[in-house]
Amino acid sequence: MKGNVIHYFAGDHTAKGFFTLYDSCFQDTGLIYKLNGTSPGVKSRLMKRLVEASLKKGMAVEMIHRSSDPEELDGVILPGLNIGFVDGDCFMGNGKVIDTDVALDKDQLAIHEDEILGLKEKIENEFSSAHASFATGLHIHDGLEEIYINQMDFTKANQLAVDLNDRFFDGVAATGRTAIVKHRFFGASTPQGVMDYIDNLTDGLDKRYFIKGRAGTGKSTLLRKVAAAAEELGFDIEMYHCGFDPESMDMVVVRELGFCIFDSTDPHEYFPDRDGDEIVDIYEKAVKPGTDENYATAIMELNRSYKSYMKNGIVILQEAKRLHDELEQIYAAVTDDSKVDALFDQLKAEMDD
Repeated sequence: MKGNVIHYFAGDHTAKGFFTLYDSCFQDTGLIYKLNGTSPGVKSRLMKRLVEASLKKGMAVEMIHRSSDPEELDGVILPGLNIGFVDGDCFMGNGKVIDTDVALDKDQLAIHEDEILGLKEKIENEFSSAHASFATGLHIHDGLEEIYINQMDFTKANQLAVDLNDRFFDGVAATGRTAIVKHRFFGASTPQGVMDYIDNLTDGLDKRYFIKGRAGTGKSTLLRKVAAAAEELGFDIEMYHCGFDPESMDMVVVRELGFCIFDSTDPHEYFPDRDGDEIVDIYEKAVKPGTDENYATAIMELNRSYKSYMKNGIVILQEAKRLHDELEQIYAAVTDDSKVDALFDQLKAEMDD
């Protein structure tokens, strides 16, 4: 794969609430440093410096971004060293605990206790409001799915999955290993809008399959069938969940076989732009011709309505970020930069051992 760094999310604000996949991302990481402490900003700052130091050495790096502020980090994995660093507020598993609060003046922090608690409560309320807006959007989206489900030829859809798996795996020998399946998000709803890292994550793959279709046409089901076939053969898999409805799948990557297949529809619509790219059109192959035209008015209205709730959720996330920035200003004012430097030196020394 070109470059030394890949980017993704392990948590996202969705229609099902804040959905976390951190434990899956770190499942085979040998040594995990849990950065515990009050300030997410201090923890992210340390991880950014560790990334910079690792890239200078030419090491491979996985950067796990924070969906509520993608400029910040929730975690870092160094596959070559089998080491990971993660914000302890995100990760429920075991790890070597690093107390980042040693860099904060606790007496000064105590002066702001009521203000901090008030801001945290407001932020959580904003997140809850965003989740509710996304949930309403998903409920409306279900109506859009119903239109297409009722016009689907599931026999043809199932045959398409069989044909694709034959292409991907016919003649491929089983590895004899137990597959490692990692669950992630390639994109998220953020204060900057809906964003994704598809180009980065698929860079260097020989084949990219772009699934075109409509809501409810079985894109996620198709992806699960591809993943199941790869897992049965013992190939490691990256499964990327939908940032809107995290119980649905948006992409499967099988790096050992050099391919990915992903839902290439709005809001992450891509088109082939390099050798090895190919479209898989479910609408064309398995949906009754004329469906778009026959239900155009209802489809347009449902699309408009659900997208309005998605946009509203983004606006609410922007307010949550504004409040969080205010909170981080308090933490920054009581942070001793020399002690942050000492923490970084400690972590870098352990990493270099």
